[in-house]
Amino acid sequence: MQLTQQNPDIHAYLASDDVVDHWHPLVQETADGLWSATGDAYSYAKAAFEFVRDVIPHSADSGDPRVAWRASDVLSTRNGICLAKSHALVALLRAQGIPAGLCYQRLTLGDDQSTGHVVHGLVAVRLPGGERWSRVDPRGNKPGVDARFDLEREQLAFPVRPERGEIDYPEVYAAAHPATLKALRESADRPELWRRLPTAL
Repeated sequence: MQLTQQNPDIHAYLASDDVVDHWHPLVQETADGLWSATGDAYSYAKAAFEFVRDVIPHSADSGDPRVAWRASDVLSTRNGICLAKSHALVALLRAQGIPAGLCYQRLTLGDDQSTGHVVHGLVAVRLPGGERWSRVDPRGNKPGVDARFDLEREQLAFPVRPERGEIDYPEVYAAAHPATLKALRESADRPELWRRLPTAL
């Protein structure tokens, strides 16, 4: 799939805001620690991806009812759904000067369309000097889910199934989508968040 920048200015994909707060001391400290163990952009991006994927549990897997949405909060609470974990990974990448953005999928909640749909969050990364965006999925692996860091042949948690109404959205967003962010910000706990999450963009 051909990914397209929602914002034509590449500098927008290095910016900090209330969600991707990569100037926060905890984000900086985490990024510096990961960088010191790697030393080049590709190795760092892979290490940051694996850190968010493996060290921060997806709250649906862990049973954590808290809702985190700001990157620094995801890192401090070690908790978040796919959308929040994507915010954390984008912040870690931008903290070391690697352009990164947010991507989305529309997936079924269960095995078929009768269970409804939900918007799933991903990350797009473009290494400095690179010509193309690549998607990665820091959701967190579990039985049946094996997402990996591969910039040539993407290996996401959930390849879409168009026959079930699932969609890969091609846009790479510089900031969190308003619909997903509204659900995260306005939900007191994860059960409420599940009810509020958008079913499409």
